[in-house]
Formats: sequence, C-alpha cells, structure tokens
Amino acid sequence: MRCIISQVIRTERRQSSESPRSNNVSIGGRALFEQLKELEARYQETADALAEPQTASDPERFRQLMKQQADLMPLIETYRLYRKTGQDITEYESLLETEKDEEMRTMLKEELALSKSQQSDNEQKLKILLLPKDPNDDRNVVMEIRAGVGGDEAALFAAQLYRMYSRFADRNRWKTELVSFNENGIGGLKEIIFMIAGRGAYSRLKYESGVHRVQRVPVTESQGRIQTSAATVAVLPEAEDVDVEINMNDCRFDVFRASGNGGQCVNTTDSAVRLTHLPTGIVISCQDEKSQIKNKAKALRVLRTKLYVLKQSEAHEEQAETRRSMVGGGDRSEKIRTYHFPQGRVTDHRIKYTSHRIDAIMDGDLFELTDALQAADQAEKLLKLQEVES
Repeated sequence: MRCIISQVIRTERRQSSESPRSNNVSIGGRALFEQLKELEARYQETADALAEPQTASDPERFRQLMKQQADLMPLIETYRLYRKTGQDITEYESLLETEKDEEMRTMLKEELALSKSQQSDNEQKLKILLLPKDPNDDRNVVMEIRAGVGGDEAALFAAQLYRMYSRFADRNRWKTELVSFNENGIGGLKEIIFMIAGRGAYSRLKYESGVHRVQRVPVTESQGRIQTSAATVAVLPEAEDVDVEINMNDCRFDVFRASGNGGQCVNTTDSAVRLTHLPTGIVISCQDEKSQIKNKAKALRVLRTKLYVLKQSEAHEEQAETRRSMVGGGDRSEKIRTYHFPQGRVTDHRIKYTSHRIDAIMDGDLFELTDALQAADQAEKLLKLQEVES
C-alpha cells in the first residue's frame, strides 16, 4: 500500500519542477527555519573540510572538525527528516485534492495522518536539540562523596554510592580514576574523591549533586530497626588547561605516607601529596598512585576543576552558597533522592519519580533515573522558552 503511494509521489515530483508549496515549518517561524538552513550549510562545510587530504595532516584541526560534525549530526539528521516529512505532507494533501478513487483516498489519508504524527515527533526533537546547550556537558567530571548523618551506616552507604557510580561509568565505557579516600575501618567511606572521564559524562551525572538518603536496617542493628542515614554527592565539570592558569607560587605541596589497605609502596614511602592553594585555602590530598609525581598531577587536576567552578561564579561568596545548596550539610531533610531498601524503591524527590529496581540501580543501572532527569530538565527549558516567545 505504502509502495503504491510512494510511486505516485515520485511521479508527481518528476512532473513538477517547482518545490513543494510548504515545508510545514512551525518551529519558531521563518527565522528559526533560516537558522536551521545555516546550520545545515555549516555541517556540509565541516564534512567537506574533513574530506580534504591536508586536514588529516593537522591532528588538532581534524579533532575540532570531528567534534563539530558530531555535535551537529543529531540536529541536522532530524532537520532533514523533518523537511522530508513536510514535503510528503504537502504532496499527500495535493494528491487528495485531485484524487477521485475512494480506495486511494483512504490510503492517502492514512499516510497523511502517519506523516503528521511523525512530523509532530520530529518537531519536538528539533525543539529539544535547539535548546541552549550546557557548555560543560561534554566535560569529564570530578565527583566527591561524603558521609553525612548516620555514623558508620552513612559511611557504608557512601561506599555503596561510589560503587554505583563506578559501575555506571563501566556501563558507559568511561574511565574512573581514584584521587583520595578516607575509610572508617569497616568498609565504609567517610569521604572519597574520584574522576570519571568519557564523552558526555557531565551531561549525565550533573543531576546527581545533592543529599542522597538511605533507609534500611543497618548490619550493625541487632533489633531489626530501620535507620535513616545520608551522604552528599558533588559533581564538578573538570577544567581544561586553557580554562584556568595556576600560579605554582600560590601552591604548597606536602608529602606524607599513604594510608589504606597496603600493597606495593603504600604505607612504606612518602608518595601521598597534600596540595594547598594559598589564595583560596583549597586543600586536596591524593594518595592513589604509587608515584609522588602522579599524585601531584592528579591533585593539580582537581584544583584546576575547583578553581574553574569558582571562576564561573561572579564572586567567591556566591559560589560558596551555590555549593552549599548543591550538597547541603548532609542532613536527611535536604535529600534529593531516597533509597528505601525494605520497599525496594528509589525515589527522586525533585521530579517525583519512583523506581522499584533498587538492586539494578545500586549495581550501576542509572539510565532510568538519568533519562527521567534529563527529560524533566528539557521540559522545563521548553516551557520557559515558550513563555518568552509568548
């Protein structure tokens, strides 16, 4: 059935040298349509530049062009599909005006309805793709997890959160690097700092910042009572060398003997590094590597990230307030998410979303939650954009 109608449309296009009367563009009017055409032209220019032999001999230019192409590809592919579907809609409507055969008219109406439905979906996708992009979305991240109220149970939960995010990184084929940690002696973590490197890491993990609350019967509880504890998570976009220039005269390095479970060079050499940034008072300890030089390099990466976050704010006081609102003080009442083990559920309070897959989530299958948070964020941005346009 669809094949017959496609043949009719191809014949119609061969017989007419004029373009369709309308592309059914309704996404923001003609100005936005022109913007999409300009972006398509830029995409083609990028593809042409990548095909030039001399581009391959310039690795930096090649990398930049590949990134530009990858960033534009989803938008351009959706736009081209939107445009083609708009042409189909126009031609179906044109054929319906002249078609007399009732069976053919019925088929045309079905195809027209299907195309309009597809066009509506494409339009929504385009609106989302055209939303202003967070410039940090493609960056790697520095994550900090700290035990809040709840004593040893909070530290055990912090260790579980670290495992959860490490497993999520593995599922995305991202690389995880440990920076520093402070154990409590029974397998829990008072605090841990680590880095996750991979495309789109920040875009997925930025919604994780805040207080995470756990409700369960602790292993140390003999009477089976449910306890509520909490841990704080902070997600920072890793800064690049060009973002922040560090004056080494502003840094003081102290070395000390690494602590932990032992192993080669651990507890036996002064390989751990404590970096203090004198102007801001930021202190970073790194003891994961066996080499003092590597620990120093990691500490500088974390410092650069923290200075980059400070630089993004108008003042240090505003950034401090932003950070406090991000992670709070570790109090249970400030939670963004609750992990209720007896009921087997995880609830994100910001978007009122509940999943009953707690075991899978704790094993790193966070896609359900991150997808829901991204969708809610996009919906909010679209609503604000519509309010501005109206």
